[in-house]
Amino acid sequence: MTRRIAMWSGPRNLSTAMMYSFGARNDCYVVDEPFYAAYLAATGLNHPLRNQVINSQDTVPTKVVESLFSPVLKPLFYQKHMAHHITAGWPMYWTKRVINVFLIRHPARVIASYAKKRESLIIEDIGLIQQVRIFEMVESPIVIDSSDIRRDPSGMLQKLCHRIGVEWDEKMLGWPKGGHSADGIWAAHWYGSVHQSQGFEGEEGILPELTEDYEKIKNDAMPYYETLAAHRII
Repeated sequence: MTRRIAMWSGPRNLSTAMMYSFGARNDCYVVDEPFYAAYLAATGLNHPLRNQVINSQDTVPTKVVESLFSPVLKPLFYQKHMAHHITAGWPMYWTKRVINVFLIRHPARVIASYAKKRESLIIEDIGLIQQVRIFEMVESPIVIDSSDIRRDPSGMLQKLCHRIGVEWDEKMLGWPKGGHSADGIWAAHWYGSVHQSQGFEGEEGILPELTEDYEKIKNDAMPYYETLAAHRII
């Protein structure tokens, strides 16, 4: 029986590195943001590579859900999800059949990183509101902070593996340069730095300074971050 892990994140949260980490295991199949095309089609938002993304994936949410439970030839199925890709009214019954993990990062760091790739930014773009909404919906959620992972990759990933009921594998600490075969078509725009990596970067420094507009978004996002952080693996 395949153990399916739904990793709920926002953008610029270490989410791609985490997908590469699980993808480095011989026993794990991974999928990259399967609801992205459906989200763009439903919202009409103009994201980088919008047309290519829509053409690369199914845009019907129910069919995306079906794909998440298709048979795979490995005992683990890691699903990298962006929480803000889930649009109101979409089916969520399937979350009862997966292990739900929430990957969080301090909003100041998310905003500073996201703004380098896409200048137009509102609080909904960073996914924390949606993460809390899903967190309150699912049973036995698990939370892990990306800063804790960067501070102690081996220790935190071992704890995460224990919580999700899988054996620790040291292969999770590294991966080859150049990306993963599961990368979405959008990797060319978003994944440049992680494509140059071979493992998790070191501990993060002081929080970045933000412009006045971005500082307001950060302040509005902090209660959502703190709600999730109170439950994180430590």
